[in-house]
Amino acid sequence: MTITPAAPAIPDDQIVELMVQVPPGQVIKYDLAALASAFEIADPGRIAVETDGSRTALVTIYPSNPLAVMPPPSEADMLMDAYGRIVVGRYHNGRPARRKLFDPRTGSAVRALTFGTTGAGKSRTVQYVLACEKRNGIVSWYGDLKGGQSAPEARGQVDWLATSQEEVILMLRAAVAVAQQSRQPRYAAMGRNAFVIGDPDPLLSVRIDEANRLLEKGAPYREEATYLVKELGRTGRSVGIGEELDAQASHLEELGGSDTLRAMLKEGEVTLLRWSSSMMRQLVADGLLPAGTQLMPIPKSLKPRVLRSQFATDVDDDDDVCDTQGTAYLLSGTHPASMMRHFRIGSILPMPGLDPEILALYGPGDPARLEEASLEAAGEAYEARGTAAMDALCEAVREDQQKQAAKAQATKGGRGAALLADRIRVALAEAEDALSPDELLVLVNADGGPEVKAIGSVRNALGVLVDQGDVVRAGRGLYEIAR
Repeated sequence: MTITPAAPAIPDDQIVELMVQVPPGQVIKYDLAALASAFEIADPGRIAVETDGSRTALVTIYPSNPLAVMPPPSEADMLMDAYGRIVVGRYHNGRPARRKLFDPRTGSAVRALTFGTTGAGKSRTVQYVLACEKRNGIVSWYGDLKGGQSAPEARGQVDWLATSQEEVILMLRAAVAVAQQSRQPRYAAMGRNAFVIGDPDPLLSVRIDEANRLLEKGAPYREEATYLVKELGRTGRSVGIGEELDAQASHLEELGGSDTLRAMLKEGEVTLLRWSSSMMRQLVADGLLPAGTQLMPIPKSLKPRVLRSQFATDVDDDDDVCDTQGTAYLLSGTHPASMMRHFRIGSILPMPGLDPEILALYGPGDPARLEEASLEAAGEAYEARGTAAMDALCEAVREDQQKQAAKAQATKGGRGAALLADRIRVALAEAEDALSPDELLVLVNADGGPEVKAIGSVRNALGVLVDQGDVVRAGRGLYEIAR
């Protein structure tokens, strides 16, 4: 799409909408800064562009940034509609932005992912969804791996709050047990292959905040946590157990490996707050978005950049408070390339203690609890939640992990003694470009594991990975991770 310098002037007090197309055989692309320059608009935030991933784009120009100010949610926004959706905010055109908590058409619990860098509004988004779950009678199990600081108001408002990696492991074990040992056999006896809320069980949501701390390379429980997340995703949907991962990850390898989450990305509810460029590239590469899809980066501030002369006397050096917290793309929604913003959640300024506005979102009363029929499967960890007895259970998990690590150190040379194929897979996943066997030999010998002396060992392992479909040839003598 080319905008010439002769583009018409845009009135400052009107909303202008333009439908533009490129010729058949071309895919539309655009540059937001160039568009703003062509229309002589100083603030690019006034322009919203949505493409269909092919030939057409809808360009809307506003008198001011339409996402600059957002209201708090209403009680009606927080209640699920007939399609299992809640309203989480507004698109640039004022239309409601919705995400699913449940899919009644398929009887499936929802798998969800929320990504965002520091300060992007992830914690407030999590708080809002937790409050919506409580108001809709959903049983919330929430692992806050920031020691409970991400959402302190959630304490007492959810059925299970875990604040350590050990307790999150216990929570995941309990969720898988509820799915496989309680609900699956009961539903099979009923002849049921899908979930109906409240008949006989409530919807259960398992959420891990700061999930990258649990699933990143080197995390003590990464292997088991990855297995449990995958197992819950595989078996939980049809028995009413959903899961969500909220993370600051810049690469899917930080979340247990891209293969762990690829299905969740393609089928789940995905919210992309302010992100890193590497995460954007991988989301497109993994097929979540069409290859031609463009998502304009979300800036940290809404304040237009203004050049000031060094001789100016009226320069305003006050700090800018026009941040973009909560601005996002709902990649699984009906408008994945349309920027939206979440409702304003909580007080505008930091509070010295618990935020009364966030507490009010949760509403009165106790949260929904796990059904009695699943208490035995959930086990002693569920019974011990919120009590001093949990400390002993977490210590047992910690001691068991330390014993396993010591055994691995003694028999295989420790953490670095992973199979060569696994070490190559990690090296390729972290690389920006395709690598040769010689380059991979250098990388695997720098990862702390046993030295690999023969280049033939690397070539043999690459051949196996290619046959398995984990690695692809990117050119003569070059390899990259399969996306």
